[in-house]
Amino acid sequence: MHSLQFTAESSSNGMVERDFTVGDVPGVLWSPAPGTGRAPLILMGHGGGNHKKHPAMAGRAQRLVTGCGFHVAVIDAPGHGDRPRSAHDEQEIAELYRARAAGEPEGPIVVRYNAHLAELAVPEYQATLDALQELPEIGADGPVGYFGLNMGTAIGVPLVAVEPRITAAVFGQHWPDALVEKAKRITVPIEFAVQWDDEHIPREAGLALFDSFASKEKTLHANAGRHKELPRFEADSAVRFFARHFGGPLTSPA
Repeated sequence: MHSLQFTAESSSNGMVERDFTVGDVPGVLWSPAPGTGRAPLILMGHGGGNHKKHPAMAGRAQRLVTGCGFHVAVIDAPGHGDRPRSAHDEQEIAELYRARAAGEPEGPIVVRYNAHLAELAVPEYQATLDALQELPEIGADGPVGYFGLNMGTAIGVPLVAVEPRITAAVFGQHWPDALVEKAKRITVPIEFAVQWDDEHIPREAGLALFDSFASKEKTLHANAGRHKELPRFEADSAVRFFARHFGGPLTSPA
């Protein structure tokens, strides 16, 4: 079992940021000011080609930390951020760029590559959760959620399917191909986002994945617009979702 090592710390806008490693996996933990007591943990997954401190991750963390008093953690996916790319990563990325330049569908390549990354990342997230729950401000019996779109969904669905500590999740914007059977195993409350005019993921594909979840409480958020036009207010909706299930105070972010 790998222990958690903090490597850097800073604070701004009412939020403490601590870089860490669990084994050779780098991550970041955003937290409320020290001394605020124990609080729920939200694990987040970043999108393909991005990294743990991408502005989307930092922005969502700001809302969850200052708006609800939660802790938020993200790790770099294999081949992303501060982690080296393997030969397999380079091959799949080159194939994606080739298909994009040729005007061919990206979906089959993204689905295949993300499924490979998920196989590697799920145990890494579980090891990270093990380590974070040893911190007194998080604890072993506190609520845990998951928030990830795009590749974050490709990793998050198989993670939530096998991880009973995660009791609420926000997903969206991914193909169903490699995820349907795993989604059928998920019964926790979920919120799911689709873009109605997504040029990569047909709406029927997004709806098929949503339909696969076995959760009694599941909410579909469908917005007009293309793949990268997900409205910013969906992040606020995700914050309200977690606050509802984990009891956060839901104040306006600093």
